[in-house]
Amino acid sequence: MPENFVKEINGIKIDPIIFTFRFGCKCTGECCHFGVYTDLKESEKILNLKERLIPLMDETQCKDTSKWFEPAEEDEDFDSGVAVGTEVINDKCTFLDKDGLCILQKLAMNENSYKWKYKPLYCILFPLVIFKGALTVDDEHIERLKTCNINPQAETSVFEACREELLHFFGERGFAELEEYRKEYLYSQRADKPGHSIGVPSGEAA
Repeated sequence: MPENFVKEINGIKIDPIIFTFRFGCKCTGECCHFGVYTDLKESEKILNLKERLIPLMDETQCKDTSKWFEPAEEDEDFDSGVAVGTEVINDKCTFLDKDGLCILQKLAMNENSYKWKYKPLYCILFPLVIFKGALTVDDEHIERLKTCNINPQAETSVFEACREELLHFFGERGFAELEEYRKEYLYSQRADKPGHSIGVPSGEAA
């Protein structure tokens, strides 16, 4: 992945592939089967919810909180500089129930709170990811999946499919800036194509 991206929003570089990468998904919770990396502070927040989370767990999930997370490791792409992976139990993230639902989101909705109140950022962003300081497509993980993967025939890009997630991440002002950059980038790509006349409707003479 190139690292000389020209646009940065809220300290995050923007990989313009998010504007052109075609994406199709029939969500089954499959992306959660491999677990997710959380920020250290997110994992601590989740552990503090244990008394409210455990009652929501079914027989396929582990109620032993000492087995919920992997050992911590340094990672500069996380705010605290430390990443903590969720454990995979019964071939799925420890917080995923047998119906493919995340109990972190279930708890928030049961409390009539914002649905992503307790979910780790990387859960929310997928199929996007922050890698080496840049927002890009998590193509490595996508390639492992069957129901959530690249679809050249899809009508929407990852950007369009993840508008809500991007608004959550950047906030209204940052998202407006991202939308403006998208317009500029797509315009420049059309301009670079041989024989394309900018501002001239198709079929009309320049």
